[in-house]
Amino acid sequence: MISADISTLLNKRSKMDRHIHYSTAEIKADLKYLELLSRSFPTIASASTEIINLEAILNLPKGTEHFLTDIHGEYEAFQHVLKNASGTVKRKVNEIFGTTLREAEKKDLCTLIYYPREKLKLVKQHETDICEWYEIMLNRLVKVCQSVSSKYTRSKVNKALPKDFSYIIQELLHETEADPNKQDYFKQIISTIISTRRADDFIAAMCELIQRLAIDRLHVIGDIYDRGPGAHIIMDTICAYHDFDIQWGNHDILWMGAYAGNDASIANAVRIALRYGNVETLEEGYAINLLPLATFAMETYKDVDAAIYKPRIKDPERMYSEYEKTIMAGMHKAIAIIQWKLEGQIIERHPDYRMDDRLLLGRIDYASGTINIDGTEYQLKDTDFPTIDPGNPYRLTEAESQIVGLLHNSFVNSERLGRHIECLLSHGSLYLSCNNNLMFHASIPMNADASFKDVTVDGETFSGKRLLDRLDTLVQLACRGGDEPERNYAIDYMWYLWCGPDSPLFDKSKMTTLERYLIDDPATHTEPRGNYYTLADDAEVCDKILAEFGLPAEGSHIINGHVPVRTLKGENPVKAGGKRLVIDGGFSKAYQPHTGIAGYTLVYHSRGFQLVEHEPFESQVKAIEEGLDIVSNTVVSEHKSDRMRVRDTDKGRELASQIIDLNKLLAAYRRGLIKERN
Repeated sequence: MISADISTLLNKRSKMDRHIHYSTAEIKADLKYLELLSRSFPTIASASTEIINLEAILNLPKGTEHFLTDIHGEYEAFQHVLKNASGTVKRKVNEIFGTTLREAEKKDLCTLIYYPREKLKLVKQHETDICEWYEIMLNRLVKVCQSVSSKYTRSKVNKALPKDFSYIIQELLHETEADPNKQDYFKQIISTIISTRRADDFIAAMCELIQRLAIDRLHVIGDIYDRGPGAHIIMDTICAYHDFDIQWGNHDILWMGAYAGNDASIANAVRIALRYGNVETLEEGYAINLLPLATFAMETYKDVDAAIYKPRIKDPERMYSEYEKTIMAGMHKAIAIIQWKLEGQIIERHPDYRMDDRLLLGRIDYASGTINIDGTEYQLKDTDFPTIDPGNPYRLTEAESQIVGLLHNSFVNSERLGRHIECLLSHGSLYLSCNNNLMFHASIPMNADASFKDVTVDGETFSGKRLLDRLDTLVQLACRGGDEPERNYAIDYMWYLWCGPDSPLFDKSKMTTLERYLIDDPATHTEPRGNYYTLADDAEVCDKILAEFGLPAEGSHIINGHVPVRTLKGENPVKAGGKRLVIDGGFSKAYQPHTGIAGYTLVYHSRGFQLVEHEPFESQVKAIEEGLDIVSNTVVSEHKSDRMRVRDTDKGRELASQIIDLNKLLAAYRRGLIKERN
């Protein structure tokens, strides 16, 4: 909640009204803090200057926020959306150049901004007067950069400038060739950049700066991992980004659990990678050694028809030979069976999970090749399980135990994975409240009557916000803890967060992995969702959830991913009259046949919200060579009549609090309660 002082400061408009009187008693109550503050602002002049600066910042336009979710390893599409800022760059180019440039010229300019070095190589192959081209493009880039930097302070822009060209870019951004006194100065800067052969590097620096300034803050609402081939590349990009946060998805938690040493999570991560023919992330990204698994599979399943385990590859450019697919199918089957065994062991260790219905290996009649689920017998598509002991189906064979041990060591000792998990821990959480937007990946566990569901965690009961806060600490303990006794519980719980019925990252009654592999009947494949997924379509329920997290009903939103919006069937990503936005639209190629699109992204700028729908991205090569951008359409726009300022944001409230403290410091100086240090 905003304090009365901050509210007063933010709502007052006149210069006289902004003066707030503080009594001597009020100042003395904060004297110790004010004395500490005086070390940073030792004089009336320095404190006054900072107040002036902060007051000015409060009146700047709000920075642009960018929301993405369910990226699922599709690094090329992700990087392109990041480079074009979901169409923000293209809109800026259209605003600046309008009808003064042809569409082809604007497209070339956009491609240059997205992929400067690659575009420069192509230009040089056909451009007859490269110096003239440099001059034209440098002038255009300066105009775009002036536009995207205009909502920030000079100080903030300067911090974003590349070291080698900082001074030059400052001069170009703050001068104009329209000024008759500076025309020759401006032109000479451009000319000298070209004559000293620094044009390529300078153009690249300008383009990267435009990308940097187009988005002020990036929100990733979960599921970076699995299915696509480049989760490690995406994590490299995110971890190097200037300002970002992550709300963990269940696929992220799966990899975090794997790094923490949860063997069932490790088996799941490897299985999903093999299912989608995605060994790049494992082998090239994280140096996970799959050779022992391949050797084991070739020996154990050499005479087994593993057709149902062959990889599902949606990208035509990722080609495998039939021999490679057969090897991967054997590995896939081997790790799937290991996974079901390891999951059974966790369920047996934790009756509190109430997941006995997932102990399916014990329900198979190995003689007849059938399985009993909820009283119904189903024929299995695969009945050859040489490593399963029907009398003790969850026991690993000695060979399987060795495979698990080797994979365990690979995951927990992967240096690059360790860096990425640390990034997820440092910049991530289960939820985030930011600028009246509540972001979480999947759900808040709820009862049918819209009350928050009680969930037992390590013997204690939690619900609503308290539940997510407790689980946040459990994740940190699992991944960062030492020898604490409760850490073993936390590591096991990482798997529960992946697929447990009361996990806020999953919130379905079950994950029907075995059924999808081994049973034809689609009725066994259904995964009934928790109450949240229907209740949260109601505006009053959304208001209740927002209130639970300390947000007002008016002007606040819930932003989710996790469940793909099936646009093909007419489903709308905007729920509860605009209170809730579900922005999983199918970044993953595996989902695009069901959604009909290639993802949603959300842009929140000073004028309001824009929900953007993307068509499938072909490739970076075509984007560079043919100028093919992602075709994006604005699905919904929430326009504000009054432009949002920094003062309307969480950061603004923080700055307003600082202004109050500085005004108290000024009063302390002027009353002699604190002496200036000249």
